[in-house]
Amino acid sequence: MFGGRYAQVTAVRRKTGEIEFFEVKKQGQPGLKWLSKIPLVRGIVALVLASASGAKHLQFASDMFERDHDEEAESADETVQENQSSSKWGMILGVAMVGILSLLIGKMVFTALPAFLASILFDRFVHSMFLQSLIEGAIKTILLLAYLWGISFTPLIKRVFQYHGAEHKVITAFERGEELTVTNVQKHSTLHYRCGSSFIILSIIVGVILYSFFTYHSVWDRILIRLALIPLVIGLSYELLRMTNAVKDIPILAWLGYPGLWLQKLTTKEPTDDQVEVAIAAFNRMRELDAQAEARLANGVQRTTPAFN
Repeated sequence: MFGGRYAQVTAVRRKTGEIEFFEVKKQGQPGLKWLSKIPLVRGIVALVLASASGAKHLQFASDMFERDHDEEAESADETVQENQSSSKWGMILGVAMVGILSLLIGKMVFTALPAFLASILFDRFVHSMFLQSLIEGAIKTILLLAYLWGISFTPLIKRVFQYHGAEHKVITAFERGEELTVTNVQKHSTLHYRCGSSFIILSIIVGVILYSFFTYHSVWDRILIRLALIPLVIGLSYELLRMTNAVKDIPILAWLGYPGLWLQKLTTKEPTDDQVEVAIAAFNRMRELDAQAEARLANGVQRTTPAFN
């Protein structure tokens, strides 16, 4: 999946070999646009929108997979298929909500569990608030790495990580002005400095520092404080991510993005040539839709005009 200025595009290869696209126009919502300019708040907005959007694109990929199996079986009931088609957009909205809820629940689990374990195992021995937060951050990091390492062995997640790597390769080749061919793209690394994976590590680092300023009297106080601080941790981490991206070309400051690159060793895998071809198709289609939107705007068409053919 690639997101441009005006459109987001996901490409999926069907079993027939055909590449099919899912295209979503970015809606200009005045309220969200205003919130997206407020420091700290814009990080929360970006994360929620990314989760909802990502869930819709994953649902499309899942639908294509199921459709291939239905066509192979040739046993799907026509009435059932008609009903499924009529409820497509209802399902997409439902999936978007599930994506947001999954984000919130996952964030709460990975916030509350490390706090609980750190309190039970180490608080009796460690009295410095900063050291307590550091231990909590270390536990959170271990749990995160173990989780990512474990799921990376499942065939489905491995393919997701391969496509993640393909996206990075395509972007790197484009940024270097190279023609987007499979051969050119495959030469590049699966790691990319501006990947959102960096946000995960930055949120742990921000949490270690922020939590050390808050005292607590019991393990439940500690968990509640951590949960209450989630929006602030998200906001600060997003601002730090923006800063690291801004200074990535300054040698003495480029190291700020290295933890995110290290995490990508787990969240990306080397893609196949077929997967790179799909990633190139999605990127080119996204650029095509953005160019169409730019042309419409240049001709004086209002931004509310659909940007697709």
